[in-house]
Amino acid sequence: MFTPFRVWCPAKINLFLSVGPRDARSYHPLRTVFQSISLSDELIFQPGTGKVTWEFPDPRVNFEVPSRNTITKTIGRLHEIAPLPNFDVTVVKRIPVESGLGGGSSDAAGIIRAAEHWVGPLPMAEKLGIASSVGADVPYFLVGGRAYGEGYGEKLTAWPDDPPQAVLIAKPAASCSTSAMFQELDATVRAWRDYTPGEHYNDFERVAPAESLQLIEQIAVEGASRTGLTGSGSAVYGLFSGISEAADAARNLDAEFTWVGQTITRDHCFRLDVLSTGA
Repeated sequence: MFTPFRVWCPAKINLFLSVGPRDARSYHPLRTVFQSISLSDELIFQPGTGKVTWEFPDPRVNFEVPSRNTITKTIGRLHEIAPLPNFDVTVVKRIPVESGLGGGSSDAAGIIRAAEHWVGPLPMAEKLGIASSVGADVPYFLVGGRAYGEGYGEKLTAWPDDPPQAVLIAKPAASCSTSAMFQELDATVRAWRDYTPGEHYNDFERVAPAESLQLIEQIAVEGASRTGLTGSGSAVYGLFSGISEAADAARNLDAEFTWVGQTITRDHCFRLDVLSTGA
């Protein structure tokens, strides 16, 4: 038995994302700058029999969950290396799916953090091995904050965090399958771009839905200092001087989903709250 607890799983944006050529395994190396934001899913752990249940408090974020997903994959891998207790987990889902915000990957990293709450620190090599086997973005969520990623998601450099900044997320009705977006990008002719400090860029804007590109333009007109697609889309972001400015911009957008919050530092990415009386 254990005391119930909650793990927070923050979303991310990509401030820079350059996609390399497809290799013989059909994988793509990347160069990317990650940034965590305060939009979060929650994982609530209680003693149980292994059930995974899902809650969607925001009607704009609701989808059919496949039986095999990043959470069940991660739990299965962890059972191979760690003596986990019997538990149920409730996934409180607030990060839209197929948005490029990394919700599923962050949830997987949250399961790994929960395992360490029970059994103590796991060797980084083991954690990264599990994370990489579940998804390319999962290793980043074990680092959090602002970080530079290379290779296939496994080469990560934690950068010093900038002060928190107001951020607006907007997602159109269109969604983006990551595999489909890579296929479309492979049909384009492009160079594999190096990162220039301070540059905001995303290769996937070449093939993003028109609705996403329109939102990028609208957010720029609304006064964002920086804006762009995040991940493979379809969500876009805008950085603003303050929360009120970002909220004003959000009200003027024609988007299926909008959210206003802030970027977060590495220290704020790994919140775990003990729940003395349950969830």
